[in-house]
Amino acid sequence: MTPDLDSLRLLVLVGELGSLGRAAERLGVAQPSASKRLATLERALGLVLVDRGRRGSVLTPAGVVVGERARRVLDEVAGLLEGAEALRSAREAGLRVAASMTVAEHLAPGWIAELRRHRPELRVGLRVTNSETVVGLVRDGAVDVGFVEAPGALAGLSTRRVAVDRLALVVAPGHPWARRRRELTAAELATVPLVVRERGSGTRDTLDRALPDACPPALELGSTTAVRGAVVAGVAPAVLSVLAVGLDLADGRLVEVPVALDLRRVLRAVWPGGRRLVGPAAELLAAATRRSSMGP
Repeated sequence: MTPDLDSLRLLVLVGELGSLGRAAERLGVAQPSASKRLATLERALGLVLVDRGRRGSVLTPAGVVVGERARRVLDEVAGLLEGAEALRSAREAGLRVAASMTVAEHLAPGWIAELRRHRPELRVGLRVTNSETVVGLVRDGAVDVGFVEAPGALAGLSTRRVAVDRLALVVAPGHPWARRRRELTAAELATVPLVVRERGSGTRDTLDRALPDACPPALELGSTTAVRGAVVAGVAPAVLSVLAVGLDLADGRLVEVPVALDLRRVLRAVWPGGRRLVGPAAELLAAATRRSSMGP
């Protein structure tokens, strides 16, 4: 039986929210109906996808993998619908923006909201992808400005710092490192398989530069949310932005492990080299730098 899209959305939301009840509320269905839908999905696939406990619902290791593939299916469907809408609409976005996932999920909405307070008529198109793809879109002229997490030089592009981010080594509360107080050395961390983002993401690039001799990963996933879900499920530790796991650390769903590595990184705006940003693109960059200087 082919899973329906609502069941896939429910599974992804359980992974993101850590609660079947909250996932059901987000979808506007009763919790018993959501539980039955998940059970039907598990029977259809022959897998246990969700571990239901007193502290909430978390994805099993199999659920993390299925959830990541479900996210890709949902992203493709969303892309199809967005493409159809674009074909129906004769108008083009007044400002075309691409942003890496951490920036798009945690910073760009505030920047765009500030811009639209001054330009309420402006239509902004935001494409969310990894840093490598953002750079390609800027070079191809497909967007007016991009925002990336990628370290290192970007040939042929102009860049400006908009924020500083920090990566943290995180584990589930039951992991042996959860009570560790002594810093892990880089050599110790390099021997442990981690859950990582795909190559081309800024988070992965930063980690690869910090640990060039790291052992092969335990699991490679295409989104920060999926990596976070895998850590919560106890698959393996991961190195993630504190922007992405701040609430999990505060609520005790994840624990930060001290590590003897400088995992700070600069988040940058990028646009074609030799050009000066003007109009809405320049105004968005100004909004980003203003909010960064104000702090969280």
